[in-house]
Order: sequence, then structure tokens, then C-alpha cells
Amino acid sequence: MFDFDATLPLMAVQFLILMFLLNQIFYKPLNNALDERADYIRKNQTEARERLSEAKELASQYEKQLAEARKESLQIIAAAKAEAKKIAEEQIAEAQKEAQAKREEAAKEIDAQKQAAMQSLEQQVDVLSRQILEKLLGPELVK
Repeated sequence: MFDFDATLPLMAVQFLILMFLLNQIFYKPLNNALDERADYIRKNQTEARERLSEAKELASQYEKQLAEARKESLQIIAAAKAEAKKIAEEQIAEAQKEAQAKREEAAKEIDAQKQAAMQSLEQQVDVLSRQILEKLLGPELVK
């Protein structure tokens, strides 16, 4: 079936040369390219994990800062409300004092006008009483 003559070793040598050439020309560059690609992917995955962990840390820091800022703003708002309430109460108390003073002043003025009116009426009553007496009794008797 098989002849073992000089062609078999020649074929074996040709096969080995072909394998060597294919390995040098095709397989080594291909393996190098695949290794470089695997290293590149591995490097990118490592960098992505590092960046993701940094992003998570930054996000947690920002959340903490945001919570602190919200807390501070709520405190500032509460203080401002308290201050506004205090100012409003002071202004209301001052307005009430002014209103009370004006009421008292108006009452004094009304009393003064009442007294003046009463004096005026008393004078008019005296004059009218004298005139009535003069008419009834005559001007000679009333003096």
C-alpha cells in the first residue's frame, strides 16, 4: 500500500518546513495580536473597575455633601422663620402700643371736647335761663 521511498521523508520535510513557515508568518503574529487584544481588554476592564469604584466613591461623597447642604438649608430656613416670627411679633406689639396710645389720645381729645361742649352748653343755658326769666319777670327784676 504505502511505499516508503525517498518521497516520504521529502514530504515530511516539506510538511515541517510548511509548519515552520506558517508558524513564523501566520500563527505567531496572530497569537501575538490575540494576546495583545486580550491584554488590552484586561487592561480596559481593570481601568473600568477602578473608574467605577472611583465614581461610586465620588457619588457617595456628593450624596453626603448634598445631605449636609440640605440639613444646613433646613436649619437656615428654620432660623429665618423664627427670626421673621420674632420680627412680626415685635411689629405687632409695637402696632398695638401705637393703637392703644392713639385710642387714649382720642379719648382725651373727646373728653376735652366734651368738657368744652358742656361749658358752652352751661353758658348757653345760663343765657337762655336769664332771657326766660327776663321775659317772665321783666328785665327790672332779674339782675
